[in-house]
Amino acid sequence: MNAKQTLIFLTILTILSACKEEPSQKPTVPTMKKKEVVYQVFTRLFGNTNTNNKPWGTIEENGVGKFADFTTEALTEIKDLGITHIWYTGVPHHAVIRDYTAYGISNDDPDVVKGRAGSPYAVKDYYNVNPDLAIDPSKRLEEFKALVQRTHNAGMKVIIDIVPNHVARNYEGLTNPEGVEDFGASDDTSKAYDKNNNFYYIPGEAFQVPEWQDGYLPLGGNAHRLADAKFEEVPAKWTGNGSRLARPHFNDWYETVKINYGVRPDGTKDFEELPEEYRQKDYKEHYEFWKDKALPDSWYKFKDITQYWLDFGVDGFRFDMAEMVPVEFWSYLNSNIKMKNPDAFLLAEVYNPQLYRDYIHKGKMDYLYDKVELYDSIKHIMKGYGWTDHIPVVQKGMADIEHHMLHFLENHDEQRIASPEFAGNAQLGKPAMVVSATISTSPTMIYFGQEVGEPGAEDAGFGKPSRTSIFDYIGVPHHQRWVNDKKFDGGQLSEEEKDLRDFYKRLLNFTINSEALMGAYQEIHFYNKDHTEGYDHRVLSYVRWTENEKLIVLSNFDAEKSYSLDLKVPEDVIAKWKLTDGTYPLTEMLYQQTQPQLEVKNGQGQVQVQLEPLESFIFQLP
Repeated sequence: MNAKQTLIFLTILTILSACKEEPSQKPTVPTMKKKEVVYQVFTRLFGNTNTNNKPWGTIEENGVGKFADFTTEALTEIKDLGITHIWYTGVPHHAVIRDYTAYGISNDDPDVVKGRAGSPYAVKDYYNVNPDLAIDPSKRLEEFKALVQRTHNAGMKVIIDIVPNHVARNYEGLTNPEGVEDFGASDDTSKAYDKNNNFYYIPGEAFQVPEWQDGYLPLGGNAHRLADAKFEEVPAKWTGNGSRLARPHFNDWYETVKINYGVRPDGTKDFEELPEEYRQKDYKEHYEFWKDKALPDSWYKFKDITQYWLDFGVDGFRFDMAEMVPVEFWSYLNSNIKMKNPDAFLLAEVYNPQLYRDYIHKGKMDYLYDKVELYDSIKHIMKGYGWTDHIPVVQKGMADIEHHMLHFLENHDEQRIASPEFAGNAQLGKPAMVVSATISTSPTMIYFGQEVGEPGAEDAGFGKPSRTSIFDYIGVPHHQRWVNDKKFDGGQLSEEEKDLRDFYKRLLNFTINSEALMGAYQEIHFYNKDHTEGYDHRVLSYVRWTENEKLIVLSNFDAEKSYSLDLKVPEDVIAKWKLTDGTYPLTEMLYQQTQPQLEVKNGQGQVQVQLEPLESFIFQLP
């Protein structure tokens, strides 16, 4: 178990053992009128049509995708899937094991790089992009700028990663704007800590490469002149996950070094803390709070980085491991971002629910991953041992911040639904996806290949099966069948894969056009468990509505069992919908193959439905 997995595991244990607290804030009122859907794509893998898939393979052996592969045709197909934002993962220039010295780029040492293609979260140069992704590496910024423009022309917005907690051990800015100094360039390395040092140091000790374990060797043991179990770094710096060892553990984030934000080694802060009343203040007031204060140098460096990319045309950022960086910094950074672009999309990776409200209200994040609460609950249900009863409980506990909790079933850190280690069958994701996409006003995210059932089966080298590797040059077979030699028409997909993508397309397009999904929510699950014969913990139901649109959502998570139900709509919902006794036709919004009626009698509603295994209905009341 690596450091990130350990952090998530401990967080889950905390949540499972804790009592659910009532919301302490009033619910957020969404500012946008319709749902947003993010398509996370691992940029290097998207357009790669090479099917060789040799473990630890080179670019020449296994191929690599390019910015140019996101053609107008490809982007149109992504947009038509029901996508509003593309998160291009792995864009900033990170350490890679390929010789680009002809372009003035120094070589990276395999002893401090994970995989051959490198981790996108070990950024080497924040003012440039990964040379692997360019047809002409000398024009890599121009090629990315063209991709940003193509994406905008296709009607979508662009998100990229920013990783404020750590950078690559061999950080080297080649194209810094005038006046911008590299991280650590002015650090006093004789001190373990200084407010304006960018890094933490271990004075008097040199860095040592970790002791490799479990048969692991850099590049799989393949020969490389720099793979010699040595990397020069004197004095040693703290490692990205906070390790203070000159020789970090193999499972530490040894390829990165931790950024210093003015938090002393004893945990006390070298900057003013944000007053509690700022939870209720907007980003403009946060901006005013910080603008005249003398802050740690790292704060300014990352502010300048995000401003650079906003000027470049990027529309938002996904912040890696945000909870490892003080919330006051986020108040400063995000208020500066919003002052430049009030509509910037700011998404953060935070796994501790006890910190959610701090990072939303004080840190001014738009969205956080809903991983530990909703995702983990749904995953257990999909795997067969979780109960749908838990989902309404999660939603109740999140009522005040539900809009800020982005929903997903896959991303680059999580197992593919179709992998044997998760569900083993992409069809099991259908009811889960309906719930994930319709239960809240929050954005929805899918990971490229999810819509065609990609199982992540490849042993890529550093990356192992169940998760599509982010460290290696590799092909993504199911996704490649949709790419179809860059026709992007799904021409090689099986009928089952085509049907799955059609399901995602129907669902996602419905969500981004539904007014009710930005309105009120009420679960009717427990009412039906008490009042509907045959209804059990493998089924989930709830209602969503506005004045103009009313929805009844019903999902069957069981892969074998059918349900014949007289689904009840409770009296209080009927009253809120202002319905009188009578019969109301319903339209099923996914496939339009069933057109039942809502019968209201004595103030209670009832819908007769036949629910097949893994089937979901979204019934709309005109």
